[in-house]
Amino acid sequence: MTKPTNSPDITPRKNSDGGFYSDVVKDHFFHPKNFMEDESAYKADGQGVVGSPACGDVMRVWIKVDPKTERLTDCRWKTFGCASAIAATSMMSTMVIENNGMTLEQARQIRPQDIMERLGGLPARKIHCSVLGDKALRSAINDYYRKSGQIDKIEIEQGRVIDKVLKITDHDIEEAVLEGADTLDKIQSKTKVGTGDPSCIPEVEQLMKFYKEKYFG
Repeated sequence: MTKPTNSPDITPRKNSDGGFYSDVVKDHFFHPKNFMEDESAYKADGQGVVGSPACGDVMRVWIKVDPKTERLTDCRWKTFGCASAIAATSMMSTMVIENNGMTLEQARQIRPQDIMERLGGLPARKIHCSVLGDKALRSAINDYYRKSGQIDKIEIEQGRVIDKVLKITDHDIEEAVLEGADTLDKIQSKTKVGTGDPSCIPEVEQLMKFYKEKYFG
């Protein structure tokens, strides 16, 4: 995981799907906010990681928390991935500490759609790059609760885990179908499910069929 440098992935050109990188995306890629420079010297209250180098993206998040208010006072990160993944994690780290910091409960509610909105959108083929940072953040929050002895506040990712590498759940697949993903390719574009754990793809296809019939007949 290294700090990003200029990359052809972020050039201001039109993509094959007709999308552009926004100026905000380019700024967070070329000038990432809250990037972890030296984790050995950082005293984190909680840390989380999600992803695998084998599937292309790894996101690691460190947080500091005010124990009296349970607000985030700092959020650092490292990401191995494309420009969109880097920009999405940088934006997420900005969102959770701005305006005196989110409470841990507020931070838990962040979803990829919130990050993409602040980025000014992402090209359709890059949307999957924004879906891991929020999971790594929630993992770090759980780690904080674990370390501070607040075991009752730990929340398992909603739903049953389908992709054990990326921690994608059946609820994530259900949401993707509800948002219009009616093929495996579209579900993977939204969630990246199966790129971390290909053995789960048959189950993903079964769930897709079930949810399509449940909601759309």
